[in-house]
Amino acid sequence: MNVSVETLAPCKKLVRVELDAAAVDLVFDAATKEIQKQAVLPGFRPGKAPRDLVAKKYAAEIKEEAKRKLIGENYRKAIEENKLHVLGYPDIEEVQFERGQPLQFTATIETAPEFQVPEYKGLPAQLQSKTVTEADMTRALDMLREQHVKFETVARSLAGGDVAVVNYTGACDGQPISELAPAAKGLTEQKNFWVETTDSSFIPGFAAQLIGAQAGEKRTVNVDFPADFVTPQLQGKKGVYEVEVLEVKSKVLPALDDELAKKYGAENLEKLKAGVQQDLENELKYSQSKAVRSQVVRALLGRVNFDLPESAVAAETRNAVYDIVRQNTQRGVGRDLIEQQKDEIYSAAAGGAKDRVKLAFLVQRIAEQEKITVTQEDALKRAQQLAAAYQMPLDQFIKDLQKRNAVNELYEQSLHEKVMDLLEKNAVLSEGAPTT
Repeated sequence: MNVSVETLAPCKKLVRVELDAAAVDLVFDAATKEIQKQAVLPGFRPGKAPRDLVAKKYAAEIKEEAKRKLIGENYRKAIEENKLHVLGYPDIEEVQFERGQPLQFTATIETAPEFQVPEYKGLPAQLQSKTVTEADMTRALDMLREQHVKFETVARSLAGGDVAVVNYTGACDGQPISELAPAAKGLTEQKNFWVETTDSSFIPGFAAQLIGAQAGEKRTVNVDFPADFVTPQLQGKKGVYEVEVLEVKSKVLPALDDELAKKYGAENLEKLKAGVQQDLENELKYSQSKAVRSQVVRALLGRVNFDLPESAVAAETRNAVYDIVRQNTQRGVGRDLIEQQKDEIYSAAAGGAKDRVKLAFLVQRIAEQEKITVTQEDALKRAQQLAAAYQMPLDQFIKDLQKRNAVNELYEQSLHEKVMDLLEKNAVLSEGAPTT
């Protein structure tokens, strides 16, 4: 067998294979014998028909079987002998294939990038010295109180922090908003709508213009839709709302006491505070770890440059698009709106695809050097974590992966996590604000 390898582009090669006629005939003969054992021809018992009759009757089947064996086996040998790390499936083109003639075929393949693994231990990172403060505790406990808030109707003017129950109709450029954005019917008209008088409530600037109003009062509210507003047709435009205040409701938070603690499964207030303290410390450790990992990854990526396979970058972009669409769907974003924003979604997905692919190759090589492996138990644990994060039943999550032929992602992500643990453990930390 003669093999030549030609570089077509970074990470893309053309493999030419030629096999002499004698070797081709041997495989044709072997394929004929195999089919002869099962051949059924009139006048002969199964498997006893003469070779020449079998060769004539089953010529197409024999040729197809010989081709499969010859190309498959010699392609694998060519790849192994030349130590090529192939990604995906080859594009094989038959140049010449007939009984009694040399076999010639080419395989266009994409290969893993070739590079020297940079030093990955001792990567620099800054760690901000921080502890859980009383202010952190107060904010966390107030959030727990907020989950059991009550709203009482009051006979006074609307103040900051209150909730206004309103009817409204909205227009933009002199026409109902639904005519500009058919999918945004809720922005056109609502009745008995609750809006909290905070900056982040509803449309920026809407609630602030209601402060001081009393039940029964009507006001005209002018808003500027942000440039990144969720509805593309309204981005950067001005809106006008006619609003009727129906009720003013005051937020009443529960007391911070043992009764509240029991609602969260704690024996008393002190036990609740201890649990909150532990949760905050765990969150702090996680955020610090995340900051360190982000910095060491950036440092690692900066230590080496190499060409990336186009198919790997495209696949990573597709996966990112899938995740963005799934997350938006789970948040209740309609398919019409997702379709309208497909260009923005693709741009966001493609933005970091190259860095993620580059990191994946580095992680693989580091894992090989450190002899890091992933077990089936590791993959299952990763599946359980992701299913919980996406709030999906485990079996449904796994079926979703199988449908996308993406089960291998569990192993890749588990390997990634183990290598990140190694990089973080061996990072050289200094005190200060994180650099990323």
